[in-house]
Amino acid sequence: MMFISIMILIVAIALPSINRNISPNLYLRISSLLLLYTGALTLNAFYIQSIGSGIGIYSGLFQITLFTQLFDIVIILTGSVILIAWPLINHKFIDNNLNLNEEGQNILSINNYRIKYSIIVLISTLGSLLLISSSNLITLYLSLELQSFGVYILASLYRHSELAISAGLKYFLLGSLASCIILLGCGLIYSFTGLTNLDSIYSMISVIDNNNILLGFSLGLILIFIGLLFKIAAAPLHNWAPDVYADSATIITTWLTIMPKISILVVLFEIQTHINLIENINIILELNPLNNIINNNTLSFNNSYLWSKNLLLISSLLSLLIGTILGLAQTKIKRLLAYSTISHVGFILLALAINSEQSIEALIFYIIQYTITNLNTFLIIILFGYIIKNSFRDLIQSIMVEDETGTENDINYISELKGQFFLNPVLSISLTICLFSMAGIPPLIGFFSKQFVLYSAIQNGYYFMSIIAIIVSIISASYYLKIIKILFTEEENTSDYSDKELKIINNLNSNTEIEISSTNSFIISTLTLSILFFVLKPSILLNSTTILSLSLFNF
Repeated sequence: MMFISIMILIVAIALPSINRNISPNLYLRISSLLLLYTGALTLNAFYIQSIGSGIGIYSGLFQITLFTQLFDIVIILTGSVILIAWPLINHKFIDNNLNLNEEGQNILSINNYRIKYSIIVLISTLGSLLLISSSNLITLYLSLELQSFGVYILASLYRHSELAISAGLKYFLLGSLASCIILLGCGLIYSFTGLTNLDSIYSMISVIDNNNILLGFSLGLILIFIGLLFKIAAAPLHNWAPDVYADSATIITTWLTIMPKISILVVLFEIQTHINLIENINIILELNPLNNIINNNTLSFNNSYLWSKNLLLISSLLSLLIGTILGLAQTKIKRLLAYSTISHVGFILLALAINSEQSIEALIFYIIQYTITNLNTFLIIILFGYIIKNSFRDLIQSIMVEDETGTENDINYISELKGQFFLNPVLSISLTICLFSMAGIPPLIGFFSKQFVLYSAIQNGYYFMSIIAIIVSIISASYYLKIIKILFTEEENTSDYSDKELKIINNLNSNTEIEISSTNSFIISTLTLSILFFVLKPSILLNSTTILSLSLFNF
């Protein structure tokens, strides 16, 4: 469905007779409807009885399960919301005395990148959906690259912005390095096992007694883990993320911080779960004193299992520390949220490394709440950007001096949000709720996600990691409170403006109407209420995560 839709849209863009009659907003709407229809088809697949045990398609290259279908729906719904969120505001300029109408419209008009954006988003989403269901090394790598190429293009989509081009180039070069590491790992596994199907590799590793093959498998697995951790910006492989997120347009950053991470975390989870399953089988076989050969194999495989587990724990620890400590010194809001994302990845990797029944439930829950909270936060920041940049000093400067960044409606510094509670109280309260949820303040949904991870860590004896996670959660609350303080306590100071600038401000405020789309208002309000009132109706999400964790753990 997704592939056919992409082909049709590419043909529509290529034909001038069709392209001239379709507005950029309509392309976005069509793309979002295609995603929603794909999500409906995915939801309908839950009624297939055999999907619980998994269905292999295309000769076993992909495998469909309840787990993959759930995250397919999460990705599709998130992608459709991001597509809808682009044209947040309709600008209406009334005739004014300063003759700024034509220039203002040129400055305030949304750049004509939406057609390309919608196609690239669909291609990247297709790669994410294929990646989640991949059960073969070849399809896993190709799906990962299909997703990554779309993300590289998105990062540098604003070709007139030097910062965006720099961010896209940096992301491409470092992402290509990570892809090479993953490809090297896949090549090592194939050269030692002679197999590419993941289930066949797991079965072979569980019974083979050749230490060289086990060593090659372990080395290849570690390289794959390193490459995937690089792509989700887990510490210490995180250095590219703050620069890329800060220099890209906010609508692009929204995509970068959410969509690629979901699919890659699901891949890491599935690999780690299968390795944990083989390790548990080997422990059971080890209890039989007659299986001397299997005992030797168990010792060798346990070493590879411990390597992957320790790698995740080390990355989790560094992500928690670096994401929190470096986030304290940030003055740019997107860089701060980038370090916040790194800290959240630390919690997810902790649950992933534990790999117990409770941690699987915590992992699924944390990914879903992370998606909801980050999506709502960035949508509100985008909306604040349009309101602030179109009303105050930045608008004047953009009119008087031509802006070559291509992202003139983006908020860069936290200080730009000062006093917004007195001008936009509803949006400020919504952003505050999201930030409190990120900090883990009860009874918001973010508190319960961290509680589940910490509970599973304590239950399995990870006391040191639990203490570190609690400490960094308390420390990270300070930089969220810094944003809230600026929102609520500092008012806009107009004493620094010249008389001419004040005249322009008053004229624009009285002659410019900024209308927020009802669709986007509904999306933001729905996401905010789901964060705020989760405690009143938690059964839907909790029951689904519990059922999935039980089925995966028992499998």
